[in-house]
Amino acid sequence: MNIILFGPPGAGKGTQAKFLIKVLNNFQVSTGDMLRDEIKKDTEIGKKIISFMNEGKFVDDEIVNSLMKKVVFDTSKKGKLIFDGYPRTIEQAKNLDLLLTESKQQIDFVFFLNVNKETIVKRIEKRRIEEKRSDDDLDTILKRYDTYLKTTSPVLNYYSSKQNFYELNGNQEIDQINEQIKDFLKL
Repeated sequence: MNIILFGPPGAGKGTQAKFLIKVLNNFQVSTGDMLRDEIKKDTEIGKKIISFMNEGKFVDDEIVNSLMKKVVFDTSKKGKLIFDGYPRTIEQAKNLDLLLTESKQQIDFVFFLNVNKETIVKRIEKRRIEEKRSDDDLDTILKRYDTYLKTTSPVLNYYSSKQNFYELNGNQEIDQINEQIKDFLKL
């Protein structure tokens, strides 16, 4: 079963992905982790990624799509992908559709974690302290949140019309969200 977790930075996508990994034995596909890994390796792509992130912008679709292709075509993960933070643009959504079609896969569920700005700020502050993530300073997060609202609105519209789309109140406690997702998955 392939799942998309959709929502702004700090919505809890990573937390829910980790939950789903345990209950489904699936694989988390975190664009954030993939991008941070490129930065850590100090690759040319990693240097480009840093400049996007420091400006509070999303990383170029071409970079993200090329990283994503490797994952979707990994036969050991076929039908067991949890997309965390991807797609963020219409081009990425269409690219994912194409990759899935080419690899004879589909998206089974899209979960939109709808979270207000105040909750995100609290969560990001907590995450910044606990995980020491360099991309979690408040100014950058607020820029990323505003960019998210502008950029992903069309993507939200793209998925919200599909039968496998479910909107969740992402302001709830983690356990409450876990239970809602389990109900939708009939677990």
